Amino acid sequence: MSVVPADVLPGSALAVEEPAACAAELGPRARLWPSLAAVYRAQLSRARVARIPLLFVATFQSVGIMILMRGVVDDGAEAQAVVAGSSVLVVAFVALNLLAQYFGQLRASGGLDHYATLPVPPAAVVLGAAGAYASFTVPGTVVTAVFGCVLFGLPMAHLWILMTVIPLAGAALAGLGAALGLLAPRPELATLLGQLGMSAALLLGVLPADRMPEVVRFTRDLLPSTYGVEAFARTFGPRPDWAFVLGDLAVCGVVGVVSLAVATWAYRRAAVR
Repeated sequence: MSVVPADVLPGSALAVEEPAACAAELGPRARLWPSLAAVYRAQLSRARVARIPLLFVATFQSVGIMILMRGVVDDGAEAQAVVAGSSVLVVAFVALNLLAQYFGQLRASGGLDHYATLPVPPAAVVLGAAGAYASFTVPGTVVTAVFGCVLFGLPMAHLWILMTVIPLAGAALAGLGAALGLLAPRPELATLLGQLGMSAALLLGVLPADRMPEVVRFTRDLLPSTYGVEAFARTFGPRPDWAFVLGDLAVCGVVGVVSLAVATWAYRRAAVR
């Protein structure tokens, strides 16, 4: 009498199917741009109510600084620097300060685990959140720039350059803010780093560069928002040197790509821990 294993019988319940038939087919991996659009819309709707009061604070802060500086600086290049720096300060307040706090709290509360389970690329999460926060800076930046031009008597013929300055400077500052929030070991430290970054944008961007010591000017050149301020300030002249304007905007763009790449790497690093 021969013994046959039960798992090889055709009608047996223990029969083992081929590995290829047992393996479940996985769905296609989500593409970057559709995922980015989905994260952007989600972040925009989520932060719409919570961030509007903070945007008002950022705009009011920049307008107040220009009013205080009105009696200190002279007309001309100094006034141009104050208006341009105060306008970009709105971008720094939201894109750098608030985004650093957001990612710091998201990491501490375990919110990154939720995004890690979604079939979206890490770059889509970082870019979507950065784009949503940068979008909130558009109204406040435009209002600040218009008010500053009226206050200091500057021409408004080239205010359209803000449509380029805001996304490029916003990308650079948002990437920096996201990286600070994701790399900080504690949310309190992320908040502190965001506040320090915004303070640097305030002191080094709004104050005229001609009145700063040489060491401080070198530090100013390391700040990403400086090149957005310089590009905007150059357009107030009677004959703007567009080559220098494009050069400053190009630096903003390069820094934005690098900072967002670092933020994506920091997101991957924080999500797997």
